Amino acid sequence: MTQDAPPPAEPEIHFTRQNGVLIITLDRPRALNALSLGMIEGMDAALAAAAADPAVACVLIEGRGGRAFCAGGDIRSVGQALRAGDGEAFGVAMFRGEYTLNHRIRTFPKPFIALVDGIVMGGGVGVSIHGSHRIVSERASFAMPETGIGLFPDVGMTYLLPRSPGELGLYAGLTGAKLGAPDAKLIGYATHIVPSGRFEALRAALIARAPQRAEEVDGVLAGFATRFGPAELVRRRPVIDRCFGQGSMEAIVAALAAEGSEWARVTAEGLAGRSPTSLKLALRAFRAARSLDFETCLATEFRMSIHCLAAHDLEEGVRALLIDKDMKPAWRPATLDAVRDSDLDSYFMPLAVADLACAKAPA
Repeated sequence: MTQDAPPPAEPEIHFTRQNGVLIITLDRPRALNALSLGMIEGMDAALAAAAADPAVACVLIEGRGGRAFCAGGDIRSVGQALRAGDGEAFGVAMFRGEYTLNHRIRTFPKPFIALVDGIVMGGGVGVSIHGSHRIVSERASFAMPETGIGLFPDVGMTYLLPRSPGELGLYAGLTGAKLGAPDAKLIGYATHIVPSGRFEALRAALIARAPQRAEEVDGVLAGFATRFGPAELVRRRPVIDRCFGQGSMEAIVAALAAEGSEWARVTAEGLAGRSPTSLKLALRAFRAARSLDFETCLATEFRMSIHCLAAHDLEEGVRALLIDKDMKPAWRPATLDAVRDSDLDSYFMPLAVADLACAKAPA
């Protein structure tokens, strides 16, 4: 007797069309809608087709489950593959696919509208911030936590976060601070804030209107958008600019110590738990990105990410925070002063694999 084949796995992403609106629904609620390679590749193909399809007016992306829009790319799977000894090929495919998708969203010729209700981190930021509209609720929690897992703020963040007011973007990128809706709007992530209780009505209004131009989306949003109090970072900005405007990580830490406030102490303690290499790598990339265009930044991020796959800290950070969850990563080097400039230089060198095809490879 032959055994019945197992039932097919539930799809992790759905593509539906209503009234000319392509609706992308991320559907991995138990994983906080983290992006698998299949989800990334499926989304990229769907957007390529939608860009050329006159019957598609705009794109709407959302997350299912109520807790998260998208908690990032599935870096846990990358870490597991690295532990198994075959992670480099999988990691290259993940990063190549993710950054290609980021570029496609940024160059998408029609309105691309993200409804962000809940957690949005890492790769989830990448599949929303590059679109025309990012609507967040009061339940939104934005973060770029990559320096805590031995990586760096990627998915185009080396280009976008340095263009936030003052040093707010660098602060968010180095510390992985969780930001609410007003702060997410201040740093340039959110374009509009809408109460979570009105998301369904907004969604219905967007589908009914099927806007083909950004100004038409703005017209729909005018009846829904609101404010949720002042951004906390407005009050913090003077000290953030003062401390994070320093020229080195060592100087940033020293400036925080000199402040003497409880906030500065907690911030310094948080930085002390992150990968020293990742902190210095992120700082260098952010400073350099101020004079680079988006495509060059994205191509540089690809090189940096692939080099991270071969380094110690990414595998160790994913192990400690996402796999074993002992929260005790053993970074190598373990201190900022042990990370040499020559160590960082290697992350920007050409790769053994092909560069990112959709962006300009750095010189």
